[in-house]
Amino acid sequence: MRVAIAEDSVLLREGLSRLLTDAGFDVVGRWDNATDLLARVRSDPPDVAILDIRLPPTHTDEGLRAALYLRECHRDVGVLVLSQYVEVGLAMKLLADSAEGVGYLLKDRISDVPDFLAAVRRVGGGGSALDPTIVSTMLARRRRDDPLALLTPREREVLELMATGSSNQGIADVMVITVRAVEKYVSSVFDKLGLPSSASESRRVLAVLLFLRS
Repeated sequence: MRVAIAEDSVLLREGLSRLLTDAGFDVVGRWDNATDLLARVRSDPPDVAILDIRLPPTHTDEGLRAALYLRECHRDVGVLVLSQYVEVGLAMKLLADSAEGVGYLLKDRISDVPDFLAAVRRVGGGGSALDPTIVSTMLARRRRDDPLALLTPREREVLELMATGSSNQGIADVMVITVRAVEKYVSSVFDKLGLPSSASESRRVLAVLLFLRS
């Protein structure tokens, strides 16, 4: 899997490159700004682009704007953004259209190397990887007219784990239940959210989007 990195902290940038290379990824480029990364994507797209949300020259939203551009114009490139803090508004912009091939992790999460590497692989494979802290913050800010109000606590827990990118097996492992039980919970979530099996879009992605927007 080919990865490109835009991170202005030289220590983090080189550390990420080393981590990924040691794990078998092909790091095709690493820069301290979004402009050079985008130029590489246009000429030779990687499988995953890893970007800090705040990059030079202003350190405000250069990384986010680059990520949004990639989401719109280079749909085959997975986008994994990193942030020092929980920024729900920025996360919602990134997830506005779809949760496929996108990730948002807090930088502290990188210290859990296996989880971080799994997140990169998941995003590169078209899945999602959302930091549990961000998911919990979004859940805490849900609206009064919460479309998820019909879900039981266990169903909501399943949906929250789905939003972090966990597979049915991963959910079963966390909740210490069988995969069959997870499948029943997932099916119930789809039914209560009114997501028909005939929907052309992935019901799993639609359910996650409803959860994140609530």
